[in-house]
Amino acid sequence: MLEVVDLCKSFGSLVVTDHVSLRLDQGERRVVLGPNGAGKTTLFNLLVGELSPTSGEIRMDGRLVTHAPVEARARMGLSRSYQKNNLFNGLTIRENLSLATVAAMGLSGALTQDVHRRPEVKRRVEEVAAQIGLADTLDLPVARCSYGYRRQLEVGIALATGPKLLLMDEPTSGVGPDMIQAFHRLLKTLPRDITVLIIEHDMDLAFDVADRITVLNYGKVVFEGTPQETRASPLVSEIYLGGWDDGHA
Repeated sequence: MLEVVDLCKSFGSLVVTDHVSLRLDQGERRVVLGPNGAGKTTLFNLLVGELSPTSGEIRMDGRLVTHAPVEARARMGLSRSYQKNNLFNGLTIRENLSLATVAAMGLSGALTQDVHRRPEVKRRVEEVAAQIGLADTLDLPVARCSYGYRRQLEVGIALATGPKLLLMDEPTSGVGPDMIQAFHRLLKTLPRDITVLIIEHDMDLAFDVADRITVLNYGKVVFEGTPQETRASPLVSEIYLGGWDDGHA
């Protein structure tokens, strides 16, 4: 589903992504861990096409997409939720989900029709709202939503596009324990025809939902393994407890 080979990104003399290689199989749940500044979000920006790599390759379904634009990757089934909210505050939850659904269905050019009222659009919006736990708040304006609701809606917008590959950037950042548990349930109930790559800071969530875990530090992949192997790794413990430096790589 996704293959990254020797991916590098530099900003002048600063190397942010340093020969990163990873491979995700169809239906896999992969979590990317790493301390602040490890290069996790830059990696996501490269994968979705918001940044161009200095060198290396990215392939989706065997197709080279290293320099393909964001829109082309989206048409191939790549979708992303962001660490910071990226919503239409003047619209309701329903309207935000509807816009994503209409675009995914290829109906956004039908300006002469009220496509948002089509049964298939309404049905998809209600399905996604139920998945993310917002079925009872569809007509709530986003401007009045709590931070937790906004985080859920971000994930919903990504799901509404019908992704094959879903990238989630710290979906539980800044939310309370109840919302974290809701995300646990959501991730576990996503169909396995969706491949999921998650940046996460919540170690319990990472160990609970991941098939495999990749650890980044100083822009490099320094560890990859199962949740059990990650828990037992002295290197991973050292990174999170401090004392690790680039000489260990």
